[in-house]
Amino acid sequence: MLQSLIKLARPGHWIKNSVVLAALFFAGVASDLKSFTLALAAAGVFCLLSSAIYTLNDIIDREQDKKHPSKKTRPLASGEIAIGSAVFFFVLIAILGFSGAWLIGHNLLIVSGLFFILNVLYSCWLKHVVLLDVMTIALGFVLRAFAGAAAIAVPASKWMLINTLFLALFLGFGKRRHELVFLEENAAAHRKILDKYSPYLLDQLIGVVTATVVVSYLLYTFSAEVSEKLGTEYLYLTVPFVVYGIFRYLYLIHKEDGGGSPTQVLISDKPLLVDVILWLITVILILYWL
Repeated sequence: MLQSLIKLARPGHWIKNSVVLAALFFAGVASDLKSFTLALAAAGVFCLLSSAIYTLNDIIDREQDKKHPSKKTRPLASGEIAIGSAVFFFVLIAILGFSGAWLIGHNLLIVSGLFFILNVLYSCWLKHVVLLDVMTIALGFVLRAFAGAAAIAVPASKWMLINTLFLALFLGFGKRRHELVFLEENAAAHRKILDKYSPYLLDQLIGVVTATVVVSYLLYTFSAEVSEKLGTEYLYLTVPFVVYGIFRYLYLIHKEDGGGSPTQVLISDKPLLVDVILWLITVILILYWL
């Protein structure tokens, strides 16, 4: 039972909550022990809340998941866990998550509540509305970034929020394309919203968002306001890593049938993983050593 509950919580997807730590690094306070501890605690809160949402989503989608080649092995779809146990688990970890947010601070509790409500609406309704389904997911990442700023009481950078939004849209549309191509004629049976999309439409959307991600990040790194705030003019050195990462992900979507799970792609594709690690190391060196 414990192993099945852990599987239901999807700890492999907790890496998405690393976005919560963005404000810590880009505000230049990662060396402050209190801020570092609060940011890590906030990330832990979002791990609990996101696992609660995953559980709710699996409860709602258990019948559709049975028709999916890979999702049919999930605990609820496969019958490993009873619905009653899943509901209890959902309530328990949601309470633990909100309790942690309350202990950290009032502002984090508010953002956590917005994140939770948004994702409940997604699970129950918004995932069936074309375009808004992906935009809701992207907004969830923006709230994660905003939560990190709220936890350590620093202003949320508009550049950070904008870049997070467009990158999440890029990944979201890429995931939709993978699902549509991978499931083929069974796509709509698994997820009704896929009937509203087509590979051509998604390619157009991905093209627009790709250009926006790159330009937005370029403007961010060359912004005089950002340079003054961070105390460095060398952030532009990270641009090649971002451009390569975007191009590599596009390659995986179109040539390797990747993109179904951005988290899995990041972990399994060594060139992309190395690129992200090098980007992170370069950012830390620029912000804290140069």
